[in-house]
Amino acid sequence: MCGTTNNGLNQKKASNEVITYLDPTASIDNRVKDLMSRMTLEEKVYQMCQYVGLEHMKEAEAKISPEELEKNDALGFYPGMRSGDIGKLAEQGKVGSFLHVVTAKEANELQHLAQKSRLKIPLLIGIDAIHGNGLVSGSTIYPSPISQAATFADDLIKEGSRQTALEMRANGMHWSFTPNIDVLRDPRWGRTGETYGEDPFLVGNMGVATILGLQSKNFGGNETVIACAKHLIAGSSSINGLNASPTDVSKRTLFEIFLPPYRRAVKEANVFSIMAAHNEVAGLPGHMDKFMMNDLMRDRWGFEGFYVSDWNDISRIDIWHHVAKDFKQSIEFSINAGMDMNMHGPIFDNHLIELVKEGKVSEERVNYACAKILETKFRLGLFENPFVKEKEAQKVNFSKTHQQNALEQARRSIVLLKNDKNILPLSKSGTGKTIFVTGPNSDNQTTLGDWVSPQPEENVITMVEGLKSIGEANGYKINYFDSGDRSKEITDEQIDAAYTKAQASDMVVLVLGENSFRHDWKRKTTGENIDRATLKLSGNQMKLADKMFELNKPVIVVYVSGSPIAEPWLEQRAAAVINTWESGAFAGQANAEIMFGLTNPSGKLPLTIPRSVGQLQMVYNHKPTAYIHKYNTEKKTPLHPFGYGLSFSKFEYSAPKVSKNTLSNLEDTVDVTVNVTNKSNVDGEEVVQLYINDQISSYTRPVKELKGYKRVAIKAGETKAVTITINAESLAFYDKDYNFVVEPGDFTIMTGSSSADKDLKKITISAPSLLMLEKAK
Repeated sequence: MCGTTNNGLNQKKASNEVITYLDPTASIDNRVKDLMSRMTLEEKVYQMCQYVGLEHMKEAEAKISPEELEKNDALGFYPGMRSGDIGKLAEQGKVGSFLHVVTAKEANELQHLAQKSRLKIPLLIGIDAIHGNGLVSGSTIYPSPISQAATFADDLIKEGSRQTALEMRANGMHWSFTPNIDVLRDPRWGRTGETYGEDPFLVGNMGVATILGLQSKNFGGNETVIACAKHLIAGSSSINGLNASPTDVSKRTLFEIFLPPYRRAVKEANVFSIMAAHNEVAGLPGHMDKFMMNDLMRDRWGFEGFYVSDWNDISRIDIWHHVAKDFKQSIEFSINAGMDMNMHGPIFDNHLIELVKEGKVSEERVNYACAKILETKFRLGLFENPFVKEKEAQKVNFSKTHQQNALEQARRSIVLLKNDKNILPLSKSGTGKTIFVTGPNSDNQTTLGDWVSPQPEENVITMVEGLKSIGEANGYKINYFDSGDRSKEITDEQIDAAYTKAQASDMVVLVLGENSFRHDWKRKTTGENIDRATLKLSGNQMKLADKMFELNKPVIVVYVSGSPIAEPWLEQRAAAVINTWESGAFAGQANAEIMFGLTNPSGKLPLTIPRSVGQLQMVYNHKPTAYIHKYNTEKKTPLHPFGYGLSFSKFEYSAPKVSKNTLSNLEDTVDVTVNVTNKSNVDGEEVVQLYINDQISSYTRPVKELKGYKRVAIKAGETKAVTITINAESLAFYDKDYNFVVEPGDFTIMTGSSSADKDLKKITISAPSLLMLEKAK
């Protein structure tokens, strides 16, 4: 089912009037106006309605009961309605968007249904393409967002996102529910792997790169999709670390920590959709927060796109938050606050139509929402051709250039946390040596991370496969034992068997971590809606590790997890510790390349790893009084600081120098230059980091704030001058009235290899007068 539409482009009425909305040469504004002039109120409301795909409905009906629907955010269907009923709604023009459509065939079938409607408005098909179009079998699976952040390589992520857009369009999808630009503040949160870490600047950079890669600055044509910044706001700092539980933070914390990535997504990347958050902030559910959605994002920062609810969350204003009396009133509150599309399901349309007729929601509010959704469809070229060539997807998915980008991301994302006595890289002469490999994440697809369906085995290089391929080529014998591939099900018998089999080896590689499989929900240990009460390894993994250490052989620990692992006693005994995160389809190859020295590790931590949950909140950009006093039984330093990561090279930093000592106006910039010398005989890449500190401010500010970084390749023995430019925005913060300003005073500039004090060298610059970047409205 492919080809051009039969919707009568340039068709004329009997009066010879051109139907402007069907004329591709007309401006988009005129096409939207013309189409809306032909639409009834009801048809405008239908554009605001989204449903799950018909095949998804069928699968969900078979897997969960109606009683389980309310708490399930992954599977959906509609009690009392079958998939055929939803298909009829599409035929009648009563559906604006579908989600969870995972094949080009179904996408085409749905578009054909829409073409039977009176106005032939095409469907906008959305999907959670979080790090590649992972819900589609055969797609390129890039490292998960937390892994991408560890690369500190914005351009690499932007290119991977551009490639994802190509794969999406080839499969009939137009809208990616990413990036998640929640700034992580509690790593117990299961969705940690879906974030870009704890720093607003890094999260903002990665968010902008992802948006520009997916949609370009002004999306259009058949090679881009629209992005969706989510979730507005602060769900990553929920009470107890539980997804959707309340968030209780100050307005100042919202502006300092959580909102900067959204401001940049709007002002720098023109993101065209934003998703509201499950949670409440200070008692107000995100889906009815008019200040956030309208006053701030639209009126102050100029957001020009549309809002979509998160899964069923308009209805939850009533049934979860209890601040509305029923679904109808929930719709009233949410739409009046700025919401434009309901994810997902029936009844919404009838209630909204009634609310408009009752005068409780203005027709102008509906017109705005409808116009933005239609604008999206026109700009994406869907009125000209909503269909895709089904065989084309096979050529685009997992193409060679896409594979190469995914591999490069994996190589640069992996963080070497420990390398005792330089045990790594392993000798390239391994003849006669045996490596024993075991652990729950050794030989499966846990490396792919959350928001991914099982992929063809030939598309994924597991940890064991990577070690065998490269290790055996260097003369090593690789012995693998399956001691259980689900951490919570590892038995004492399996641990004893692993111990026996490992005795003949020269060293042990333990592949540990967590599991965010969406297709095995009951056994996953992290990911969406699977939050953690501990940062320790789940199940019997430590018992397995303890048994391996009893062998008195070198043990190399490899973590596979989107969530950080805090196991100081394990790491103290390990010869080396490698954090691979969830580094995608080529994780096994990238990890093996590092272990055998084909790739020099260069990833840096995008979050602070605490020693235990007892240290939480543990972030590098804390306020000055955070550590005035001590814990009784715990150190107050982290296990690993933000920005940390070892290399096989040894880099030495000079003190920074600045191009000028003062920043006097909004156009001023200051170049900060530092010389970095590779003091080793190994070529390497280093991520040079720049932090600032406002020495005296009218409101307290963090002790350090990342404001720049640059990834540079430095050959053995070479010295490179690395320059990072800062400007007024680098120094600015929100004053008592929430104007965005630079206050006069001195600022410490710090450069180095991580956020740790011992790794930073300093210089001071000043701002002699108040600079106003943005005035509060």
